[in-house]
This record gives sequence, structure tokens and C-alpha cells, in this order.
Amino acid sequence: MGSSQPRRLFLLWVALAATPLFAAHAKPAAQPAITVFAAASLANVLGELAADFTRETGTPVTLSFAASSALARQIEAGARVDAFVSADQEWMDYLAERRLIMPASRRDIAGNALVLIAPADSEVALAVAPDFPLARALGDSRLAVADPATVPAGRYAKAALSKLGVWDSVAGKLANADNVRAALAFVARGEAPLGIVYSTDAQIEKKVRIVGVFPADSHAPIAYPAAVPVGGQPAGAAFLDFLGRPASQAVFSRYGFTTAVAR
Repeated sequence: MGSSQPRRLFLLWVALAATPLFAAHAKPAAQPAITVFAAASLANVLGELAADFTRETGTPVTLSFAASSALARQIEAGARVDAFVSADQEWMDYLAERRLIMPASRRDIAGNALVLIAPADSEVALAVAPDFPLARALGDSRLAVADPATVPAGRYAKAALSKLGVWDSVAGKLANADNVRAALAFVARGEAPLGIVYSTDAQIEKKVRIVGVFPADSHAPIAYPAAVPVGGQPAGAAFLDFLGRPASQAVFSRYGFTTAVAR
């Protein structure tokens, strides 16, 4: 009886001593999932970063990608969302004016550039400059763009073409797409000989090549504002904080995004 007491104490000591070791390697406890609405051009980079966030925090992330206009209107209609990342300031302003986002949570997380693309095997050569012969290069074909009436990428495209003096010559030759990735697909499939997308979209699609880059001063700065919609879970704010970390910003850079544009 007496000899068993020291043994029990020894085993208890071993168990207690091992506890911190196991705890240090334990996975985070599973947390309630969050829903993130984001512009279509962010699909690849946020897919990677959401997985990193889940590994670190134990919080699953459900991502929904579409045109910023469509996502903002879903939020306006009452969709339950924990974080929203737009491809322009206007649609975030739209929600802010309706008091549908938490103002203190708003911040820009990345920037981008606008480019003219063609199928990878195309031999078209154009210098993007004032009055460049875009309409002549299109001929009877169409220019693939995200819908300029509502979609940020299309708005940037219209602004750039207008500044360069060629919008009127191509306005009747557009192949309007629901979002920028759809415009990219038109060109990748050879359904349009030219298109206007973000630089990051062109870089992830091997079936297209960049013909030229639009001057930065031909359109408003391309920024991705993010915010937590009213009613969003605290983990939505944590996710946006995570996107702003230096390590996360390095991932944005790897995908071709630029540093967040100051408002």
C-alpha cells in the first residue's frame, strides 16, 4: 500500500508535465463559421488566406465571390455576412450611406492595375495611349469587359478609355460580362479578341497575355475596401485584421496585388 503512493504521485507528475507540450501542439478549437463576400478578382488570393486563417484560429470561412455590385445589393437585401471586400470605393460607399457597415471596421486591403489582354496565341500589338486604334483592332469583334454600368472593373475600363479618347469608338462593340472573371473567360476561350481586366486576373490565366497596361492616371486608383456589415460576427473583424498583417500582405503581393491604396 505504501509503495503504491509514490508511484501514483510519479504518474501524476508525468501527466502534468506533459500537458503544456500537448497543448502547444493542439489545433485551435473549432469556432462558428463566418461568411465573407468578396469581389470576383480576389478568388485565388482569399482562398489561400482564408485557409491560413482557419488553420490559425479554428474559424471556418465560407467565401462567396461575385461582382461587388451584386454582393452589395445582397447585403442591402438582408444577407447575413461577416465581412465584405469590394473592388471599388463606390459600392462600399453605397452600403455606408445606408448604414449597413460598421464604419470603424472599414479599411483598404490591396490595390491593382488595369490591363488590356488578348488570347495567348494572338499576335495583336497595341500601345495603350491616347487615341490608340482599339476599335480598328477589334474590327467586327467585341471587347470583353465587366459591365461598365455597375461592375467596378467595367467602371475603371470606361473611365480609362474615356480619358484616352477611345470610349466613343468602342462603346458599341462591348461584350459585357457579369464580373471581371467572366470577362477574362471570354478572352481565354477565344470568344473575344481583346478584353480589359485587372492585372492579377491576367497573371493567373495562362490562356491570355497582357497587351498593354492602362496608365494609372487614366482611372481612379483601384483599391479593395473591406468592412464588417452591421450584424457581422466579431470573427469577421478578426479576418479583416488578419488580411492586413504583413504576412498576409506578402501573399497579396505574390498574387500581383499592390499595396493598399490610401483613401
